[in-house]
Amino acid sequence: MSQLLPQTSAHELPASAGTGALAAESSAATASATTTTASALLTGSSADAYAELLHEVVDTLAERFRTVDAPSIGPDRHALERLVEDVDLDGSGIGDRAALAEADALYARNAVWFHHPSYLAHLNCPVVLPAVAAEAMLAAVNTSVDTFDQSLVATHMEQRLVRWAAGLVGFESGDGVFTSGGTQSNLQALFLARERALRADPRERTDALPRLRVLTTAASHFSVARSAHLLGLAADAVIAVDSDADGRMDPADLRERLAALEAAGEHPMAVAVTAGTTDRGIIDPLPAIAEACEEAGVWLHVDAAYGGGLLVSERRRHLLTGIERADSVTIDFHKTFFQPVSSSAILVRDPTDLRAAAWHADYLNPAAEAASAEAEPNQVDKSLQTTRRFDALKLWTTLRSLGPTRLGEMVDAVCDLALEVRALLLADRDFTVLGTSDLSTVLFRFQPEGVDDRTADGHVALIRRILFQSGRAMVARTTIDGTPWLKLTLLNPEATVTDVAAVLDLVRATGRGLLAGSRLAAEGSER
Repeated sequence: MSQLLPQTSAHELPASAGTGALAAESSAATASATTTTASALLTGSSADAYAELLHEVVDTLAERFRTVDAPSIGPDRHALERLVEDVDLDGSGIGDRAALAEADALYARNAVWFHHPSYLAHLNCPVVLPAVAAEAMLAAVNTSVDTFDQSLVATHMEQRLVRWAAGLVGFESGDGVFTSGGTQSNLQALFLARERALRADPRERTDALPRLRVLTTAASHFSVARSAHLLGLAADAVIAVDSDADGRMDPADLRERLAALEAAGEHPMAVAVTAGTTDRGIIDPLPAIAEACEEAGVWLHVDAAYGGGLLVSERRRHLLTGIERADSVTIDFHKTFFQPVSSSAILVRDPTDLRAAAWHADYLNPAAEAASAEAEPNQVDKSLQTTRRFDALKLWTTLRSLGPTRLGEMVDAVCDLALEVRALLLADRDFTVLGTSDLSTVLFRFQPEGVDDRTADGHVALIRRILFQSGRAMVARTTIDGTPWLKLTLLNPEATVTDVAAVLDLVRATGRGLLAGSRLAAEGSER
């Protein structure tokens, strides 16, 4: 691992400090700050100032990317809180350059850097260059893609991209819409499933709603259960289907539970399966589950927020066989398509299902106009959001720049790395590894021979916290069947097994330090 940045505490850095051109000019900019509305807006008259300002921001950030030598500087949260609270948000403006220099010192300096090879914690990916550039473009133009008269070509571009993604899934005539992330996509999918189930139920809506059920596994994303709550389902509406030892849904148990619901007069609204669980990166057996859902006439939703990138992998696309039989699919492009947050989509096999989300307002998308032969393609008619960013531009630009094959190779790279890291851990007597993964997650713990389970359990959270506070490396932790594990989420295609091995050495050194401390404490208590 390369030399780390000096670990300066956050409170030691003045909030107005910065780097590069912004810091150099911040004092002068403060003195000459203007407060007129015209000069503050991005317009034709301020275009030159906009270009100059953004160049300075980019230069400053580029220098940080060149010099960042750890995932974070590791200050404690109380120091960060003090830095934030010390900023006067009610005072007079300090000018563009000073404000951005302050933002650099406060935010960028104390950020978590997902591109660093020692960041191995959550489902945060480094982002591709064309998408970052497109982000700047869409932010400046500030298009909202809720109605056609606010977006024009942007609406057509998003719709084309949605059809492209639906085609990858196998939805020949599918449709969908971009969302803020997998949580919103899952919510909309279950909302559409709820509406279809209620339309098919002869009982009154108030009588039918409490009988609706969602079947999923304990490994599904928490947004499935929360969506059921938000949709007004009963407290016991979410039914946990059994899983095998690796955490995959058991199709036989699913069939039994569907039959039991039917016999009890309850209505299975949807089966929510996962193509890439958050903890293990496991894909549920899609073909067998799809068959059970088709026989029972139940909506099948596939949460592929994590595993959606396999759709462009030539080597691993087969792992998603059966996804084309789903009614709805969630994909987070800001995970395994390496896009900046936010970039996600909900895709449906039958476009008419999206009509359940339509709501018409006279000022925005009048119902009479929507029913006319010349109806404009207002995407608010199929989205839960009204104002919505043109996030599709990032993925569009990425596909045109790199092509889907290149993205698929990047997905394969992180999955291959996970296999290498798993093999490394299995060969190391200091570590224990849990199960397997279809994607790029590795669960492990520090437990050398002679260390009992209780001691190893207690060290998981401590090791994670010590590394986090140091800033030198970031790993996650989770609990499976009551046992805590450290978790590596590998989403950096440029990281190497050597990079990860360096983090594992930090885990080992931290674990050994904890064991030594425990022994010293025990010896001291015996004296």
